[in-house]
Amino acid sequence: MVQFALCANVSMTGNAPTFATLFLRVFLPFAFAYFLSYIFRGVNAVIFPYLERDIGITAGDLGLLTSAFFLFFAGCQPVLGVMLDRYGPRRVQAVLLAMAALGSALFGLSLSLGELIVARMLIGLGFAGGLMAAIKAITIWYPPQRWGLITGFHMMAGGLGSMAATLPVQWSLSVVSWQGLFFWLAGLCLATAAILFVIVPDRAAAGPKDTLGEQFRITGIVLTDGFYWRIQPLLSIQQLAFIGCISLWIGPWLRDVGGIADKELCADLQLYTTAVMTVGFACSGFVPRLFRRIGVDEFASASIMSVLFALVCGWIAFLPPIHPLLPWALFGFLGACPIQYLPVMAAAFPADYAGRVTTSSNFVVFAVIFAGQWGIGKVVDLWPRTAAGYAPDGYSWAFGAMFILQLAGLAWLFLSRGRPMARERLAVAE
Repeated sequence: MVQFALCANVSMTGNAPTFATLFLRVFLPFAFAYFLSYIFRGVNAVIFPYLERDIGITAGDLGLLTSAFFLFFAGCQPVLGVMLDRYGPRRVQAVLLAMAALGSALFGLSLSLGELIVARMLIGLGFAGGLMAAIKAITIWYPPQRWGLITGFHMMAGGLGSMAATLPVQWSLSVVSWQGLFFWLAGLCLATAAILFVIVPDRAAAGPKDTLGEQFRITGIVLTDGFYWRIQPLLSIQQLAFIGCISLWIGPWLRDVGGIADKELCADLQLYTTAVMTVGFACSGFVPRLFRRIGVDEFASASIMSVLFALVCGWIAFLPPIHPLLPWALFGFLGACPIQYLPVMAAAFPADYAGRVTTSSNFVVFAVIFAGQWGIGKVVDLWPRTAAGYAPDGYSWAFGAMFILQLAGLAWLFLSRGRPMARERLAVAE
C-alpha cells in the first residue's frame, strides 16, 4: 500500500496531503516537463524547412535526426528505472531536464548535421523520464485506485505539448529564429528543473536501500515476468502505430492517400487530430472508472480500447475514408487509451519497483518505435513515387502490417496464461 508519510524538509502537514497540494507540488511540475517533451518530439515537423535552408539536410537526414531522440530515449530506460527507484523522481527528473536544456542550447548553436544529432540525442536523454518519472511520483503520492486517472491527466499534458508543437511553434518563428526558439526552450527546461528540485517533496525513506546490483537484478525479474510479457507485445506495436503516425506518417498519408494537397489544410487536420488525442488522454483516466462501475476491471477495459484502436488502424489501412478527419480523429482518441496498461503492470508489482516496471516497458516500446518508423518508410519506398508523393499502395501494406501485428498481439493477450504474480516472485527472489 502506498504510504503518504512526508519528509521533515517539506511543509506539508497532516497524515495525507490535500488534493491542491498534490496538484501544485507534484502533478503540475511533472506535467509541464512532459508538455515540453512533446514539443521537442514534434518540433522538427515545423522547423525542417529552416534546417534544409541553413544546414542543408536532406529528407533522409531529417529522418535520422528525428529518430535520434527515440534511440537514446530507449537506450537509457533500464538504468533510468533503477535511478528512479533508488533516488526518487524529483532528483532524477531535475537532472535530466538540465541535460535537455544543454541539448536544446547545443541544437541552437549547431552548424552541421552531426552536431544536430548529438544535440538531439542529449534532448532525448533529458526527456527519457518524462512519463516514467511522473508515473513513479504518482505511485508514491496517490492511492492505487487513482493511478489510471492521474496518468490520463498527465498524458493530456503531453497532448497539449503536441498541439503546441504545431501552429504556436510556427507563429514563434515569425518572432525569433529557429536557433532563438531553442534557446528559449532551453531556458524553460532549466526553469522547470529548478521548480522540480525545489517544489516537489520527497517521500520518507522506507528503510535501507538495496545495492545497485540487487536493484538491477529486480529489473531482470521484471523482464522475465509472464504477466509483463502478456501485455508488452501488444502495447509496443500499438504505441508504434500511434506515436509513429502522430509524429510523422499522418502528414504524408493525408497528402498521398487523403488527396489533400493544401499544406495549411494538412496542418489543420493534424492539429485537430492532436486536439482529439489530448481529449483522449484526459478521458483515458476516466474510462477505467466507468468500466469499473459495471464490473469490468482495469485490465479488461484497456483491452477493450485496444481492440477498438486496432479496428481503426485497419480502417485507415484498407478502407478509403469518406473524409480523412473521421478515422484520424478516432485514431487520436482511441490511441491515447492503451497507455492504461502501464498502471495495470505497475500495480502487479510492489510500489517500490514501479520505476523499473515502467522504464522496462518504455525501453521495449521505444526500441520498437525506432525500428518500426524506419521499417514503415522502407515498405512505403518499395512502390514507385507518384507525382504527388508516395504510392497509396505502400501505405496500405505498411499500415496493414501494423494492423496484422496488433491482431497477433491481441491474440497473445487473450490466450496467454500470464498472471500478475510478480509480488510473490519478488518476495521469493529477495
